Amino acid sequence: MSLHRHHSNRDATIQDAAFDGGLGSIPRHKLPQRTSDANAALEFVRDELMLDGNARQNLATFVTTWMEPQAVELIQESLEKNIIDKDEYPQSAEIERRCVNILANLWHAPEPTGGADAVGCSTTGSSEAAMLAGMALKWRWRARRAAAGLDATEPNLVMGANVQVCWEKFARYWDVEARLIPLDGATHLTPAQAAAACDENTIGVVAVLGSTFDGSYEPVAQIAAALDALAASTGLDVPLHVDAASGGFIAPFLDQDLLWDFRLDRVKSINSSGHKYGLVYPGVGWVLWRSAEDLPADLIFSVDYLGGSMPTFALNFSRPAAQVIAQYYTLVRYGFEGYRSIQQRSRDIAGAIAKGVADFGLFTLLSRGEELPVLAFSVSAPDGWSVYDLSHELRSFGWIVPAYPMPEGMAEIDVLRVVVRNGFTFDLAGMFLADLDKSVERLNGKVPDKVAFHH
Repeated sequence: MSLHRHHSNRDATIQDAAFDGGLGSIPRHKLPQRTSDANAALEFVRDELMLDGNARQNLATFVTTWMEPQAVELIQESLEKNIIDKDEYPQSAEIERRCVNILANLWHAPEPTGGADAVGCSTTGSSEAAMLAGMALKWRWRARRAAAGLDATEPNLVMGANVQVCWEKFARYWDVEARLIPLDGATHLTPAQAAAACDENTIGVVAVLGSTFDGSYEPVAQIAAALDALAASTGLDVPLHVDAASGGFIAPFLDQDLLWDFRLDRVKSINSSGHKYGLVYPGVGWVLWRSAEDLPADLIFSVDYLGGSMPTFALNFSRPAAQVIAQYYTLVRYGFEGYRSIQQRSRDIAGAIAKGVADFGLFTLLSRGEELPVLAFSVSAPDGWSVYDLSHELRSFGWIVPAYPMPEGMAEIDVLRVVVRNGFTFDLAGMFLADLDKSVERLNGKVPDKVAFHH
């Protein structure tokens, strides 16, 4: 969550005749003294929210901004349900269990022995899922060190500088050295870099299936092979975690031959965001482990004060069941072919936008939507304006397109990134390219060659 600091009393009241018993003011940073009419409060808050951007034009976020009305209806009907209270809401718990097993099958987890369930749980998102996976890595490393009679005081986690900030948070919060490997000739971690950075204190390596910087996949199978070779030559047995926040719901449908999941013995855990390409509104994520032995038992708590004894592994306690139920809806509703069709369309639209951007002749594409439906591009030969200026111009048309520097090793390159999600159409893509054309025209002070868009 964002950290908000205390405001002064500047502009402390908002004038509105419907409030304060008709006196016409409401405090901005204090609780009102009187009760207000429900409809007046609704309209007041609704008017405030008009200043937010249009979510469908938000090309910055990976998070789902459109769901079917039937899914919204299910969410509305489930808002009061607490997923932690499995005794009171046993069917919601059953739905969570089914989702975990569906994902375990999708990600090729080994069949548990004795008919047991797959090992995993829902979370508030991939950030919490990453924290849980990181904790499991640290606890298992510490147990191995203790069994060998060695100290466990300087753990480190190896990952590329392109990882999402949640991994840096994990390292800081759980006292783990973050070995962030600078980019070197690639937009992501390479197998040689991963193996070279490991030592006896490495709790694991994180490979990213879908970088937030440019949408590219890291070579998970090659990283796993490099770690296998490291184990064979040195005895260092370093587990691999796959951060598939976005790719976990893309690769199984569009890149079925790509080895990145539990088919690789080196992969011990995977996290993904249901609220990204899992097609659910915010906040649901998932984390799965290869087997029960990869999730230390002392991280699991048994809670009995909600009516029944329930095992739980989470950073949060109470949280909504609604998004888990919505995830099950999408899995049941779309099935494999439905997900494949939706994700392929997103990838096709991203590719069409990439072609349109390339046709300007002004930009260098770092990615073209060929893995995640994401493209990143820089200005080829800056002539008085930058990607930051272009991002600002696009906002005047309602488009939110982030501009930022690439990670360490490529930090001299500034890019714009476009994320295509379910609900974004070819027509909207055409509108975006037309507005990109107008924005470039404004910045250049002249009319450039027009860009045709075909689909």
